Amino acid sequence: QVQLVESGGGLVQAGGSLRLSCAASGRTFSPYSVGWFRQAPGKEREFVAATTSSGNTVYADSVKGRFTISRDNAKNTVFLQMNSLKPEDTAVYFCAARLGLGYESGYDYWGQGTQVTVSS
Repeated sequence: QVQLVESGGGLVQAGGSLRLSCAASGRTFSPYSVGWFRQAPGKEREFVAATTSSGNTVYADSVKGRFTISRDNAKNTVFLQMNSLKPEDTAVYFCAARLGLGYESGYDYWGQGTQVTVSS
């Protein structure tokens, strides 16, 4: 079992930045791919970014160039640096972990989420 806890959400003005953290416990994090997803009110959950165990990364087109995913395996933590935030980035952000290949689906473990609100 892997337990995931997100932190770092909050209220920020458009154009601002936030850094989300996803801390894992229960097992060594390094073999897992980790993804960030978000869900806005009334919308389906959508993929944001992911990093594999080898450090490869992929991003949704809507955040490419603005968001950066990174990981610190020594601290069992994955980060999502969010810059140039827009009101449409407002959502609950979740991190998820999985073994094996795949970026946008197949995740076995999920955190509870952290709220990000971007004001215009």
